Amino acid sequence: MTQLGTAEIEKIIPHRYPMLLIDKVLDLTPGLSAKAIHSVSNNETFVKASSTTNPFFPSPLIIEAMAQTGAVALLSMEDFKGKTAYFGGIQKANFFGQARPGDQLILTTELTKIKRNIGLGKGIAKIGNQKIAEAELTFMIG
Repeated sequence: MTQLGTAEIEKIIPHRYPMLLIDKVLDLTPGLSAKAIHSVSNNETFVKASSTTNPFFPSPLIIEAMAQTGAVALLSMEDFKGKTAYFGGIQKANFFGQARPGDQLILTTELTKIKRNIGLGKGIAKIGNQKIAEAELTFMIG
């Protein structure tokens, strides 16, 4: 089981605050899967902007956090180290709840197919044991 902190994540993907949406990688199997966390905070600009009375972490950013988790799994492969993964698209996404300040998003992305420079994956976002989102994602390696 490989764990990564912010400094190690930043060596793999180009995202930086405020768009680096994974705080820590809890488990990494290069080319197969990654499990990461994002701690939702009232101090995040996009959470503050969502609502003054009922703030939440925007759903599109949950998808982006799943994509970043998948990019870490993809770019940790020997063949793709030092390259950039681009978010190619969303085949489908379902939302079952929202993340609010104080919640810890648990993001798991499993790579289901890799062919040359294109990868497909399935992402799941949970708070505790409750699934709040899932998506099928496409990645392209540049």
